[in-house]
Amino acid sequence: MTIIVFLLILSILILIHEAGHFFTAKLFGIKVEEFGFGFPLTRPIFSFKRGETTYSFYPALIGGFVKLYGEDEAGSGSVKMKQKEVKKDLHRAFFARPIWQRMTVILAGVFMNFALAVLIISFLFSVVGVQIPGDKVIISEVLKNSPAANAGLKSGDLIIAVDNRKITSAEQLIGYTKNHLGEQLTLQVKSDEKEKSLKIIPRKVYPPNEGPMGVAISQNVISQKYPWYQAPFVGTWVAIKQTWLIASGLGTLVTQLVTKAAIPSGVAGPVGIAQLTGIVCTNTSSCLSFISLLSLNLAIINILPIPALDGGRLLFIAIEGIFRKKVDAKIEAYAHAIGMAILLGLIVLITLHDLIRIITGQPIIPK
Repeated sequence: MTIIVFLLILSILILIHEAGHFFTAKLFGIKVEEFGFGFPLTRPIFSFKRGETTYSFYPALIGGFVKLYGEDEAGSGSVKMKQKEVKKDLHRAFFARPIWQRMTVILAGVFMNFALAVLIISFLFSVVGVQIPGDKVIISEVLKNSPAANAGLKSGDLIIAVDNRKITSAEQLIGYTKNHLGEQLTLQVKSDEKEKSLKIIPRKVYPPNEGPMGVAISQNVISQKYPWYQAPFVGTWVAIKQTWLIASGLGTLVTQLVTKAAIPSGVAGPVGIAQLTGIVCTNTSSCLSFISLLSLNLAIINILPIPALDGGRLLFIAIEGIFRKKVDAKIEAYAHAIGMAILLGLIVLITLHDLIRIITGQPIIPK
């Protein structure tokens, strides 16, 4: 069931991406030869033609693709013709369209994935509500013979302030404590519905599995909702922030691959994502959140300036725009082939990393 759900999610994300290319090409009058559902490893199960476009369904029902007239020959400025009368469609070939139209068609797929993420996040914020950290820090555990235990702190106590500084996050409490090790601190806490002040001295030397005060703390969680007219703006902002975090993670991946020849522990390939699907998709809200993150990942990966990806094609079109000359078809073809080989190699490495992690029993989500 996990594999089926994973393949279904992946197919939806890819089809939405390809739909962006499809509808934008149609809008600009670019001839779309085929819209394929599934991966074309073999002949299609069945196909039908409506207008000038063939719609095909392939046995490997994972994702899809859009075949634009003259797309493969974008660098050479030519198309293979079987009949002389096809010449009348030359102006509708992808390579013959203005640079801004070709860039828009390519960017449309990335935009659709980003828009899907915004739509999902907006829906969650307006209809379901999203669990976000609150502004209260709670003592979840007090270790024996620790400064916290000696001061009288108990599990369930609420930290209100430290030295008259209001505490609203766990990070704030941890940071302030580490800056005042060995000093006496005044904690204002709420315990059993009563407020009281306690004196505590965070220790400078402490066991590796304990903190300076000897407590485990947590942040309260609240359900956040926004009106329908505010949700799209909030959703867009959240999607932008998540996009930045994902892009930073990709930067870390590349850096570690180059400098340490190692894959970061938080990176997952197809196998890891399939495993995550079974862990995360326990309810509708969490599954939708997971889909929005995957959609943003797909958008970012596709926009990277790597040949064989949308970003690679965008790069060649940009070069054409700068130098006012199309890139030689052979050079572009070789670049896309090399880019595809690098991507496949990276996928193999990450897949091996996932399999080794599963065999050795390592958790996919670091603790």
